[in-house]
Amino acid sequence: MSGILEGKRILITGVLMESSIAFHVAKLAQEQGAEIILTAFPRPTLTERIAKKLPKPTKVIELDVTNDEHLARLADVVGEELGGLDGIVHSIGFAPQDALGGNFLNTPFESVATAMHVSAFSLKSLTMACLPLMQNGGSVVGLTFDASFAWPQYDWMGPAKAALEATSRYIARDLGKQNIRCNLISAGPLGSMAAKSIPGFSDLASVWDTRSPLEWDLKDPEPAGKGVVALLSDWFPKTTGEIIHVDGGLHAIGA
Repeated sequence: MSGILEGKRILITGVLMESSIAFHVAKLAQEQGAEIILTAFPRPTLTERIAKKLPKPTKVIELDVTNDEHLARLADVVGEELGGLDGIVHSIGFAPQDALGGNFLNTPFESVATAMHVSAFSLKSLTMACLPLMQNGGSVVGLTFDASFAWPQYDWMGPAKAALEATSRYIARDLGKQNIRCNLISAGPLGSMAAKSIPGFSDLASVWDTRSPLEWDLKDPEPAGKGVVALLSDWFPKTTGEIIHVDGGLHAIGA
């Protein structure tokens, strides 16, 4: 029996550790029949080392999503490797330390601008850089952390994720005619490298201990990874501009 991504060609960003959602997306994608290529920044060698733990060898290319030169050459580099693309996984987010950890009212605009550029605008930049490779349509999937609420310690990453969510809807609007879908997975908190960069992360994560209807495991990125893979597949052919929660159901519970 073939996998749900049989014959698909997928570009995946954000593979930094085995605990990364993106790593599990890459692993599941290969198991489901996809050819993949990984991007990495600022340390491609780190991603190359982690990539050796995937079921099959895969190429890693350097990509800084804020660097116009990197974006301009991306289609050529990926095209040489895969010939085209059927899917993109955006697993990129960053905010300077002074934009996190309870410093919301004192964060300078320069730090906010960095968070917005890397975490939100890059969804558009990455998609447009890959667009020449998606002649037959495809699926763009990003990762968010529910921007409907103000979370403890999350500060300017909250508005950045809100911008990411709005950006996804506009991409869905503008690329739908080319049969390109754009959706997001809103995952619960996980003990990833991104989470470890947030001061007081345990305060945020503890909300799940009392409010999540389904038991939530901070050490298990696979449920979120399965959500991403499902959206990359043909099983959501008419779903776009959507945010699917993989958070144990906490988003539905008021208190």
